[in-house]
Amino acid sequence: MHKLSLTFCVLVYSMCVLAQNNPFEKNTRPRIVITCDPELDDNNSLIRFLLYSSDVNVEGLIYASSGYHWKGDGKGTKWFVPGREYARFGLDTCPCTSWRWAQDERFIHNAVDAYAKVYPDLKVHNPDYPTPDELRSKIRYGNIEFDGDISKDSPGSDLIKSLMLDDKPGKLFITAWGGQSTIARALKSIQEQYENTTEWDAIKKKISRKVVLLPSGDQDDTYAKYIKPNWPDIEYRQFSGRPDYSYGAQLHAKTEDSIYLTSSWMKENVSNRGPLGALYRVWGDGKQMVKGDKMDYFGLTGYTDAQLRSMGYVVWMPVQEKGSWLGEGDDFTFMNMPGNGLRAYEYGSYGGWGGRDAGNQKSQSLSFQLSDTSQQAMVSALSSSNKSANTYPDFFPAAQQDFAARLKWSVTPKYADANHEPVVKIEGLLNVLASPGETIRLNGNVSDPDGDKVATNWWQFNAGSYSNKVIISNPASLQTKITIPKDAVAGQTIHIVLEATDNGTPALTRYQRVIITVK
Repeated sequence: MHKLSLTFCVLVYSMCVLAQNNPFEKNTRPRIVITCDPELDDNNSLIRFLLYSSDVNVEGLIYASSGYHWKGDGKGTKWFVPGREYARFGLDTCPCTSWRWAQDERFIHNAVDAYAKVYPDLKVHNPDYPTPDELRSKIRYGNIEFDGDISKDSPGSDLIKSLMLDDKPGKLFITAWGGQSTIARALKSIQEQYENTTEWDAIKKKISRKVVLLPSGDQDDTYAKYIKPNWPDIEYRQFSGRPDYSYGAQLHAKTEDSIYLTSSWMKENVSNRGPLGALYRVWGDGKQMVKGDKMDYFGLTGYTDAQLRSMGYVVWMPVQEKGSWLGEGDDFTFMNMPGNGLRAYEYGSYGGWGGRDAGNQKSQSLSFQLSDTSQQAMVSALSSSNKSANTYPDFFPAAQQDFAARLKWSVTPKYADANHEPVVKIEGLLNVLASPGETIRLNGNVSDPDGDKVATNWWQFNAGSYSNKVIISNPASLQTKITIPKDAVAGQTIHIVLEATDNGTPALTRYQRVIITVK
């Protein structure tokens, strides 16, 4: 592409941005479907997710199966897939009629029931929380009989199918905390209905543009076997550089992160925080998702690893301090959705509290094709992202403190008795144009609903396609100047973040991201 035509495209893009005023600037809330299986960390991730349901449009809460959990058909049918954990760990139990699935499993229902008990308090602190009945109306059972089975429709796949086909604006984000068979079945049902019709091409393009899959791995092989071969253009975000919300995060946590994983912090801020905190799983809590599950020793206390093995348990992670962090391994799939100002859900490459999709390098804010030179620069830049140089920002403390604040909301009936996040705004558009060598002024506006003092800082988030450092004048001031480097190429982007942290308890952080496109 010639430089002149590229510049023209940039200007056209700018006019579109000005005309639309960027939907995100209007506080658009993403539509999201949660699919999850009855794993310990799914239970915990679901509790966190419900505390952020004020920030999203919850379209589905769906029970799913996986290679780790499936219900069976209740008819005595036995199932076996080579390489699953019962085979890997030498558990001579399968072929079997079910795997690690409790009779009358209802962990999603239980979480929503706990949410219902605290909803009146949550509503005091944020009026956007959905009603318990609204959330209950979104619960479905998906393809849970056997892992990887997409042979028939289910209430969960029917709901996902209807959401994929509807005409509501915006992307439809679908998480897969377990297997993807319910999602795959929805797509297969659409394919079977439309493939031999004149509508098929339009339907396939519509869904490929609309659906964004947010997987926690391919836990039943249905993505590799069906979704990818048949729906290759559906966006599939796989996050890296993310905060560690997983099992055993305390085993390799940074010093500044480790405090948020200790038994004392968990007890004060999570476990003792009302109905949702009581439902949350920690080490040695005396609970078990499925009675007799030899994979689940996390609720036991007073035993060494060796003793647990002698009792028949598969000890795949060393025993930790009673009451400490157990895990929320699926958080990264939705932690870019909250409206914290990072705009992370807009494109996978932007990055936020859930990490960033480094593989989604071409999904930038630009609506035109870059030149080869610009695209190579973008790919190079997206391999490094951070406030300073080449490491991802450590968002874990901010995310944990925010989680703690929302749990406190759930047990605090008076607004004045809890802390609330500062409000961060940019005067002007969040997407701006600038030429190489040009100096632009950015003006921030910060307030705090509780009257707390707020510390601010501007920093460069190296998620843009310009990879070098830019100079930010007076980064601690609300007004700053940025000079666009002369080596910046037309079409490249520079991401600048205004960060604000209050001095309340717990301290809460919000952001606003400005994306500068070089013209």
